Amino acid sequence: MAEKSAKMEKTEAAAEKKPEKKAEKKQNGKNGGFLTYKGRPLVRSGNVLYYGNMTDKCVVMLQILSTKTVGNMTVADKVQVQLMSTDPELRMKERILKKSEKTGLYNAMDIGTIWLERALEDR
Repeated sequence: MAEKSAKMEKTEAAAEKKPEKKAEKKQNGKNGGFLTYKGRPLVRSGNVLYYGNMTDKCVVMLQILSTKTVGNMTVADKVQVQLMSTDPELRMKERILKKSEKTGLYNAMDIGTIWLERALEDR
C-alpha cells in the first residue's frame, strides 16, 4: 500500500515538473483570441481549417477529406491543401493559387505553412 502511494507521489511530482504543451491563445492582439500555430491564427469550422490572417494577401485552407481510427481516436487521413488569395474581387476558382492532397494533417500543415510563408515573402 505504501509502495503504491510512493509511486503515485513520484508520478504527480513528475507531472508537475513537465509543463503541458498547449496551443497558444492570444487574448489581446491582432489574433483576437484565436488558436495560433507558428504565430498565425488557426481556425476550424467542421472539417475545414483555415491557417493565416485574413488581412494578409493569402491564407491556407485545409479540408479533411477522410478520417481513420487509430486506437480510440479519429484522425485525419486525406487532407486537401489550398493556398488561397483573400482578394474579395476574385472569383473562387481564381482565388486558388496552389492545391495539393496530402496524407495526414501534419504533412498538410507542413506544406501549407511553407506555401504561405513563401507567398507572404513576395509582398
